[in-house]
Amino acid sequence: MPRVQSAAVVLYRRRGRTLEVFIVHPGGPFWQRKDDGAWSFPKGEFGAGERADDAARREFAEETGMVIDGELRALTPVRQRSGKLVHPFAIEGDLDPAQVTSNTFELEWPPKSGIRRTFPEVDRGDWFDVDTAARKLIEGQRPILRELEAVVASGD
Repeated sequence: MPRVQSAAVVLYRRRGRTLEVFIVHPGGPFWQRKDDGAWSFPKGEFGAGERADDAARREFAEETGMVIDGELRALTPVRQRSGKLVHPFAIEGDLDPAQVTSNTFELEWPPKSGIRRTFPEVDRGDWFDVDTAARKLIEGQRPILRELEAVVASGD
């Protein structure tokens, strides 16, 4: 069975000496009351017929309603606890979190009720300094932050 892979856009900006990253909070009832350890970089799965960087751009657009232009820099893939391999791509940019509009998904809620409801895949996004983002991100994506810091510091 092929390994599940996803691709993510790691959007960052600089505010003076502070490096900030844009991350998103998952929508739906399971995540509603979770904060620290629940956020993610905008990301999604891709298959063998799609390039990882193309998938990262597609997923970013689906989860935020915004298009990323410019060159994506590949960072080191990380394996999450679920076994999924995440291919992160960094790009410097800016966006207004108030403009985030996500695609939706359907779910039977409450469970076994027979009622199908529609929820946004992402219910919000925001900018955080790297230390705050490290607390908010799911554990498996935290190593991406350290590599991003090193890349930005080196000026590459």
